[in-house]
Amino acid sequence: MFRSHVSVTTIRPAPLLTATPVRTLVDEQACIKASFLPSNHPVTVCARMRSDEGDLWQSFAHYNTNSRVNSDLSVGGSYSGCEPMGLFWSMQPAPGERDGLRLRKKCVESPYTVHISLLEGHVSPNQEPVKELAAVTAERWYMAPGVKRQEIRQNGLVGTLFIPPGPGPFPAMLDMWGMGGGLPEYRSSLFASRGYASFCLAYVGHKDLPGPPNTINVRDSYFQAAFQFLQDHSHIAADKVGIVGLSYGCYLTFHTATLAGVKVGHRKEHVEHQIHLPFQSLLSLKHILCILQILMKPLVLMQLEEITCPLMYIVGEDDLSVLSIENADLETLRAAGKSHLFTRLSYPGAGHLIEPPYSPMSRASFWVVKPEKLMTVWGGHPAPHAAAQEDAWKKMLEFMELNLRR
Repeated sequence: MFRSHVSVTTIRPAPLLTATPVRTLVDEQACIKASFLPSNHPVTVCARMRSDEGDLWQSFAHYNTNSRVNSDLSVGGSYSGCEPMGLFWSMQPAPGERDGLRLRKKCVESPYTVHISLLEGHVSPNQEPVKELAAVTAERWYMAPGVKRQEIRQNGLVGTLFIPPGPGPFPAMLDMWGMGGGLPEYRSSLFASRGYASFCLAYVGHKDLPGPPNTINVRDSYFQAAFQFLQDHSHIAADKVGIVGLSYGCYLTFHTATLAGVKVGHRKEHVEHQIHLPFQSLLSLKHILCILQILMKPLVLMQLEEITCPLMYIVGEDDLSVLSIENADLETLRAAGKSHLFTRLSYPGAGHLIEPPYSPMSRASFWVVKPEKLMTVWGGHPAPHAAAQEDAWKKMLEFMELNLRR
C-alpha cells in the first residue's frame, strides 16, 4: 500500500520512503509510505527487482500528494486505483528483457530483493533523465526462518521436503505442478512457512527421473509412494495429509486419490487403500484434496465417486489454456451423493496460473525453447487475476485449517 504524508512546515525535510515491514513473506502485505512531500505534487513510485535468472522486472504508479488525506490512489502507470499491493503483482519484464518470461522463484533460500524508488513527477522509470527523491529496499521471502529444506532422492522418489519449525507432528501436503516439469519449490516452502509440511514432487522434466525428459516415465505406484512417504515421516501426522495440484498436477491429484480408494468417515475411521496391485488397510487416516485449477484430461474418465474427502477446486474463468470451467462441473460427485464434499471457487478475469498472492501474472509465456520455441497462452487480466490469487490463497489456507488441523 502506498501512502503519502505532506509536510506543512516552512523548512521541509528531505523526502523519505519507507516499507513496513521491510522483510516479509511473499503472501504478506507491505505498506509503502512516502513522507515530507509538498501538497498537490505529482510523484511516481517505481519497483524493480531481478529474477533468479537475472531478468529485470518492474512496475510503477503515478500518485498526487494531498494536503488533507493520505493519498493511496494510483492515477496511472502499471495499475490504477487503490491497490495496496499493486507495485508487486503488476510487475512485468522491463523493456529490452527476453520475450515470453514467467516469474518463478528458483532458489527459495534467498529472497526477491525489491528496490522501490520515489521519482519526481509522473514519469516512466525507463525515460531519461528521472530524478530520484528517495528509495528503500524490501525483501520478499518464500521461506520463513526455521523452515527446513531437504532434497529427497530415495526409493525412486524425486522431490524436496519442507518442514516447519517446531517439534511437530505437522499436517502435510503433497504438492504437484504441471507438465512444465522440473521441481518448483516455492509453493511448498510457503506452505511450510504457514505450518504445513510439504513435499513438492517431480514427475516429468527432471534430470534425476528415469527416461526421456519430455515424457512421464513414472507409474501410479510412484505417486502412491510419495503419499506414503509423507505418512511415514516422523514429523508428519499420518492422518492429516492432503494433496494440491495445478494444471496437469490437478489431474494427478484426482488420479492419486482415486487410486488410493480413500474412504473418509468422521474424525477417526478405518480406511482401505487400493494400491495398484496389493491391498492394505490403515487406521485413522484422513485426507484432503485442495485442487488448484484446470484438468488436462476429462474427469469423466476417472472414478470420482471413489473420492471420500473434502475437495476444493479453483477456477480462472479467463483460462485460455484448457477448459477449466467445464472441468469444474463435477456432476459425478453429485450423482454419487457427494456434492457436500465439493467446494468450487470461480474467478472472473483470472487465468490458468493462479499462484500465491501478489505474484506477477503471465498472460503468455514460453512453454519450451528447445528444439523450437513454443508459447503458451495462459489468460487472465492483471487486476482481477491478482484479486483471485489473494482470495484463493486465503480460502485455501482456511480450507486446509478446517480439514487438516481440527
